Order: sequence, then structure tokens, then C-alpha cells
Amino acid sequence: MLKSTAGERTKTDVEHVYGGAGYMTKELLITPEQCGEHCRMFSRITLKPNCEIGHHEHHDEAEVYYILSGNGMYEEDGQSIPVQAGDVTYCGDGHGHGLKNTGDTELAMAALILKK
Repeated sequence: MLKSTAGERTKTDVEHVYGGAGYMTKELLITPEQCGEHCRMFSRITLKPNCEIGHHEHHDEAEVYYILSGNGMYEEDGQSIPVQAGDVTYCGDGHGHGLKNTGDTELAMAALILKK
């Protein structure tokens, strides 16, 4: 497949991700089969206001967030920084992170998990 449109992709609401408040909507941008051996996930994630992805650790992999819209508070290993559209975060192997939508509009991001 050369292209997928929004209507063709799978979207799933996941509640209390890693113990976080509310829920996230996960849209697979490519299938697990398309990810190959070095990618575990490439998805568009959306968080409504006050929803969050709780703190979680990565082992033998790393995760990148590219913030597409909205505002939030990104936490990594106990340090918090504000993020907004255009920001990129990188959580390396052996580290942990989380993200909360602190704005009053939806926060959308592309999330990529790369295997070691």
C-alpha cells in the first residue's frame, strides 16, 4: 500500500494509559507489519484537555513525540517541561516519561517507538 487515508486507519480509545487520567485516541499510521524489525509503533495520538499518558519506562527501545497541535506538560525522569505544536521530545532506552494535555483544546502528536 502506498497511501492510507484517515478513514481507512484504525482508531482506538484507550483509557487510563499507564495510570494516567482520562483516555487517549490512538490512530495507527502504519500497520505493525509495515513497522519492520526496528519500529514498534508509529501512531497519531490525541489527548483531550486534562487527559494524560502516565509515566512509563522504555527498555530496549526509545520513543519520540512530535507535537502537532495543542499544549501540554511533558515529564521525563521527574523533570517537567511545557510542550506545544512543533516541539519534539525523545525518551531514550532506560528512561521514563509521560505527557498531560494542560491546554483547553485537543493535543495531537505523532508517536514513534524505535527498537534497539
